[in-house]
Parts: sequence; structure tokens; C-alpha cells
Amino acid sequence: MSGPKKLPIVVAIPTKNEAENIETTVRSVIGQFEHVVVIDSNSTDDTQALAAALGAEVVPYEWDGKYPKKKQWCLDNVHPETPWLLFLDGDETPSRELIAELRRVFARPVAVAAFDIPLGYWFAGKRLRHGYTIVKRALMDRTRCRFPELGDLDAPGMGEQEGHYQPVAESSATLSSAIEHEDLDPVRTWFERHNRYSDWEAWLEHHPEVKEEIRRIKTRQGQLFHKVPFKPLVSFGYAYLYKRGFLDGRAGFDYALAMSFYRWQIALKTREQPSS
Repeated sequence: MSGPKKLPIVVAIPTKNEAENIETTVRSVIGQFEHVVVIDSNSTDDTQALAAALGAEVVPYEWDGKYPKKKQWCLDNVHPETPWLLFLDGDETPSRELIAELRRVFARPVAVAAFDIPLGYWFAGKRLRHGYTIVKRALMDRTRCRFPELGDLDAPGMGEQEGHYQPVAESSATLSSAIEHEDLDPVRTWFERHNRYSDWEAWLEHHPEVKEEIRRIKTRQGQLFHKVPFKPLVSFGYAYLYKRGFLDGRAGFDYALAMSFYRWQIALKTREQPSS
């Protein structure tokens, strides 16, 4: 007896050295979606072998230093015969509720061009229920969506990956179920990543024309935060007090503090860099 019909979606998993997490991610989607593809940037660990052993298609990727960057390259090249593509990081899994919701959505023609999906965020080994609410545009019809090409190729911190901005879509809707973002790497890797991200954010402060391009495509919430003073303090107060991060106990405090520290890093690096 055959199982449920596969969802008409390509799952694209961009990776580099995700051996710690990739098996959990691939297992969560294999057999549920039309294609599961790991797009790997020359991993030096067992990412490619582990993914292939579980039945994922593995595609090597090497950035040429220009646009398109990695995610847009996926939209252009990874099974383009299937319009819908779901991006998952190498440490993310769709919840069972999300897969069930996608089955309901794709049981009929889909009008919108993209779906924004909430993240079930894990930090220091605990699932956060409060604090920051992270939503990302992870599911899209590639014929009606595109990542913008910005003037940030000389910026440090991001490299082959698009920066902290969403793909532009003709229309969008928000799903209610979550992608679970549970990184099994030690917490120091979170700080390593955000150290790089803060390099990019600080660079933007000295390139207002690029920052303005990004501001225009951010959510209203992101645009408002873009303007506030004392961002590290506001960030902590928003996450820990206003959004009740304190209800997540020590992990809620640690995450709110870590995000505040990230904002502080951006401000400090901005002051350190000479104006262009």
C-alpha cells in the first residue's frame, strides 16, 4: 500500500559543513516532497555523504563572487520544472503540523506567490515559546519571486549567501505552523555566525544607499526597528519584557541578551569603520 502523495515542492537545503544536523533535516522531508536537494558548498565534513545515504540529491555549488548568490541560484537551477521551492537550513525541519498544513494548501490551486513561515526557534538546547518571533519567506513559486540584487558584493560577512532580507514576491500569505530551527552544534557557532553577520550590518551603516534598498523590502516591524535609538537596550527590553521572553527561563534571558549583544556588536563595528 503506497503512502501519501508527495507534495509538489522542491526542498532545497543549502549547506556547508552541516554533518551534525543534516541527517535529521533530510529524514524530516525525504519521501514527503517531490524532490529533496542538498546544495553543498565544498563541505570538508561528511555532509554530502550523509545526505546522499538517506536518499537526498546532492548538488555541488561554488560561488563565483557575483550575483546571483546561492538561494537565487537554487531558484534558477534546482529542478526548475517544479515551480514551488521550500528553503530549509541544514539545521531546520518542518513540523508535522506544517506538512499537514501544506497538504491542505496544495490540495487546490495556490493563488499567492510565496508563504511566510514562523520558526520554532531553539537556543542553548531549549525551544523558545516567547521572545522574538521569527518569520521567514521560505516557500515560494520561483516564477513569481526573486531575491533582489544589491550593491553589497564588497561587504564582509555574508559571502555566497543573500543577506538578511526576504525575496520579493508578487503576493504572500503566512502559514500558521512552524519550521523547527534546532541547531545541534554548540552555542559558540551561533556567536561565530552572528559575528560575521554583524560585519555585514556594520558595513551597511556606511553604505546608506544599499541599506535603503534593504529597508524598502523589510517588514513594517523591521522598518520601525531600523529607526529606533539605543538598539541593544531596546532589543533586550522588547524580547525579554514586552514579548515575555522571561517565561522561557534561563534560555529566554540568554537569547535576549545574545541578540542585544549582537546589536551592540553592529554599533561598535560601525563606529570603528571609517566612513566611505
